[in-house]
Order: sequence, then structure tokens, then C-alpha cells
Amino acid sequence: MELRGKPTAAEGATQAAPTAPPLEPSSPPREPPPPTSHGRFLRRLSRTLLAALVTAAVVVPVSAAARPRIPAPAPAALAPPTTATLDKAYTANRANAAEASRVAAAHGDRTRAAADRAMATPSRHFLTFDGRGQGLAVEVLGDLAHADRVAVLVPGSDTTLETYGRFRAGAAALQDRLNSLDHRHGTHGTHRIHGSTSRPHTAVITWLGYETPGTVSTTVLTTGRAENAAPRLKGFIRELRGVVGEKAHVSLLCHSYGTVVCGRAARGLDVDDLALIGSPGTGADSAAALRASARIWAARGADDWIVNVPHVHADLFGTTVGFGADPVSPAFGAHVFAAGTGGHSDYFKPGSVSLDNLARIVLGDTSEVTRA
Repeated sequence: MELRGKPTAAEGATQAAPTAPPLEPSSPPREPPPPTSHGRFLRRLSRTLLAALVTAAVVVPVSAAARPRIPAPAPAALAPPTTATLDKAYTANRANAAEASRVAAAHGDRTRAAADRAMATPSRHFLTFDGRGQGLAVEVLGDLAHADRVAVLVPGSDTTLETYGRFRAGAAALQDRLNSLDHRHGTHGTHRIHGSTSRPHTAVITWLGYETPGTVSTTVLTTGRAENAAPRLKGFIRELRGVVGEKAHVSLLCHSYGTVVCGRAARGLDVDDLALIGSPGTGADSAAALRASARIWAARGADDWIVNVPHVHADLFGTTVGFGADPVSPAFGAHVFAAGTGGHSDYFKPGSVSLDNLARIVLGDTSEVTRA
């Protein structure tokens, strides 16, 4: 039961007042259009870029102040290698690494000194060594002088002389897998080269031939480092052909930001297979747009965080940011192979599905590659 009191004079006056005529209905306020995926990406990318800029502005100066650039000797002056001069190149680069280690130690950089010293051991075979700055290194695992199956590995971000060991570990795992497949299949893997039938001879090359971007940096979002690296990679492949000949099967295996480098270098590159693993994109909209004569492969592990990178590109502040289409998408047109459940750093993990498939690509056993 609702109790109501007697209306007050004010209330009575209000009730007695004539009701104002209703206003003409007006159009409801227009809702802003829902943001497109492109718009969402630009906003997200802007925030990421801003965060990277702030990080670069804060972290880089602090790091530089805490750890000044360590000097190193200039790299050995060598002519392009041939089968006859490989040992000379290996010896000269080991000597340069030993001197770089001494210089780094004299300036108190124990980490760099240890990395350089490891590269100076007699068992290491470098076609290139440069201890200056982040450092450059191109190392051969296997007998390059007699190789007819060659894999060239191109790394992604944060690969320097200090972190080179983990990059090399992947190359060593691939070389071990190539050897085990060769021995397991016996004469099944024979092929004809230089007019005779023989078992394949393999070599794996680590190509740290460019200054890689930092994972937390503005450079990792753009193609700048890749555009600088592409001519160097092209030049290296030309020199490699001078050693192994035109009949050798050469595979280019590119990881993460290294796929951007390979995408920039792909046109006219004299390789037989090009594999894009853990790729944020290549800058091309399709495999055909790479304008490569090589067979294009692509793979991504189930736990690779790179899946969260938006596969678009946009112009921000006068710079193209992002790398375009996803190489493992059907629309891209690559041969997509299985990479298992691994993460971003697991493509060369011993015993993995991806390592097995990469080895088969290098050997030319493409019918044995398991597809995704």
C-alpha cells in the first residue's frame, strides 16, 4: 500500500501548469562507425611504436653509458674465396678473432672477449669475421670445398657476436641431422654431380652478415636493416656459387626478421629453395611477388608468438611499418610444411618436426617433407 501526503502548494502549482507541447523528434546522435581491422592495427602499432621509442630513448642511452663500444681490429682483407683459398680464409679470420679477443679483454669486456676467443679455436671455419660493433660472422660447418648440398641460415633480431652461440647451435643441429639422414638412407640419397654418381656432401653456413635489429627497438618494425642487408646477402650467394659451382643445391633458411632480409634479396637470387620460418612477413603480398626463381617454403610452430603480429603494412610518420602478408596463409602461395608444437626459437631444435623437414629440403628430398 503506497502512502501519499497532501500535495504542497508548489507541487499543486506544478501539476496545474499546462503541459508544454512535445518537441519535434530529432535524429538520434550518429554512432561512430566501428573501427576497421586496419584502423585497429594502426592504433595498436602506434602504441607499440611509441613504447619502443620510449624504451629506445631510455634504455639505449643508459646501456651505451654503462657499456661503451669496444674497439676491434679491422677485418682481414681477403679476396672472394675459392676452393683453393678456403683454408687461407679460415686461418686469417681465426687470427683476426684472436686479436679481437685480446683487444676486448684489454678494454674490460669479458663477454665479448670470450665470444671472440671461442671463434679463434682451430676447429672453427669462418669465411668472414668482423669484431667491430655488434659483430659480423659467416661460419662454415662441414666440408664446403666438396659440398653439393649447402644450407645458408639467415638469423633474426638480437643476433650478435655475444649471442652467436645459440645461432650456431641451430646450424650444428641441422648439420647433424643432415648427416644422420644421409647415413640412414645409405645409397638412397645418391645423385649425379659433375658427371659422377656419389653420396651427397653437405655444408651448413651461418650468415650473420648484417647488423640485426634489437627485438625491443624501432628498427625491428621496419625494413631498413633488411634493405641494407639484402645486397650483402646477394653478394655472398654469388661468392658461394664461385666455391660450390652452379650444380650444387643451395637452400636459404631464413628465420624471423631474417625472412624480411631474404624477401628483399629474393629477386634473382641464385638459390634452389627458400624457407621462411617464424616470419612476421616478407614485405611481399605473395610468393610470386618475391620474384624468386627458388621454391618458396614457409612454416610456423604452434607455440610461436609471431602469430600475434598483424600481417599488414602501413605508412606511419613517413616510414613503412609492418611486413605484409602472412607467408603460411594459403593466399600467399608458399609450400607450407609442418613445424610441430615448437615456439619461436625451436625450429632447429634437435628431434623436432621442423628440423627434420628443413633437413629434407636441404637434401632435396621434397617428397619426404611433411606438409602442414
